[in-house]
Amino acid sequence: MSPDTTSRKALPRTVWALGFTSLFMDVSSELVHGLLPLFLVVNLGASAAVLGLVEGIAEAAAQVVKVFSGWLSDRLQRRKALAVAGYGLAALTKPLFPLAGSVALVAAARVLDRLGKGIRGAPRDALVADVTPPEQRGAAFGLRQSLDTIGATIGPLAAIGLMALFDDDVRAVLWFAVIPALISVAILIVFVRDPGPPASRAGALKRVPIELGQLGALGRFYWFVAGAGAVFTLARFSEAFLVIRAYGTGLPLAFAPAVIAVMSLVFAVTAYPAGRLQDRFGARPLLVAGLAVLIAADLLLAFGSGIFAVFLAIGLWGLHLGLTQGVLSALVAHAAPAHVRGTAFGVFGLTVGVTTLAASVIAGVLWDAVSPEATFLAGAGFAGAAMVAFLALKPGARA
Repeated sequence: MSPDTTSRKALPRTVWALGFTSLFMDVSSELVHGLLPLFLVVNLGASAAVLGLVEGIAEAAAQVVKVFSGWLSDRLQRRKALAVAGYGLAALTKPLFPLAGSVALVAAARVLDRLGKGIRGAPRDALVADVTPPEQRGAAFGLRQSLDTIGATIGPLAAIGLMALFDDDVRAVLWFAVIPALISVAILIVFVRDPGPPASRAGALKRVPIELGQLGALGRFYWFVAGAGAVFTLARFSEAFLVIRAYGTGLPLAFAPAVIAVMSLVFAVTAYPAGRLQDRFGARPLLVAGLAVLIAADLLLAFGSGIFAVFLAIGLWGLHLGLTQGVLSALVAHAAPAHVRGTAFGVFGLTVGVTTLAASVIAGVLWDAVSPEATFLAGAGFAGAAMVAFLALKPGARA
């Protein structure tokens, strides 16, 4: 069978099921996330630096825990159970947000929610790679990412409608996040099949997949991808700063979730085509283009005036996500040996997690100590550095 014929085959059912699992969880998570920055800043009186610290710790926790969940999924060669644990923990945290009466409790709920994301992320991505032929992985990761971001579009739009229905009662609206979270877990349990270890890797269960001293065995290309991804993350701090930027230009509180909705809509529309393009042309053109778009978004957020300019920049932010996020996941899958694929996603998450915390803290401190413009100019500078790194990626490197 020719590569062109194979690339047109239907993607595995498990990929679709994982995509819809992600869709419903993101409806829930982004319904919360679209309101949470202003809930913290306006309702609970947090500063931009505190917001950055909360977001940074939460996202870093998600990435760091991927190391352990990815390693364990390789050790057991059973991905689904860990994915269920991660999605289940995220569902259990959703009632904590409307119940929270302090910044500390919101922060705790946010960290637990992101820990759930970390537990599920590496096993889920490894499972996508396990069930998908190599020549379809760009499309598979792009499809899962697109469905994920369709949910991330629906969630904030639902928040806007519910805010109007409940007269801007944020706590009442946050309760609705529980419903899609439970649907997500149900889809995962019923429709996702874990293939388990192939016969050729039956002996792998008798040993630890990878030890600390063997991390170098992942190869130079893998570590290049991890390092470049870390620099990329410094440029892409929490989207919470987009929300408070839009609010600062006059966006009403009830429409704050529109920021996440617009960004996610563009992300959803572009992620799957970007994956297909990666399968044909390789990763470098898409990563470089995505970074150029991110620089343009940051400059517009720094120097643009008015709500139209802010939303144009938010759309560009979503475009850069669509061009890069699924591509990075497919690159990691391409670079890692199959028997340590979960560990590879976990270590990549750890690398990115450290810089996630740094990026959001830097963004918050610059916002408070200098200006909002300084935050976005710093992001543009880091994006330029990441572009230089990815320009060094060989044109033939594909995932």
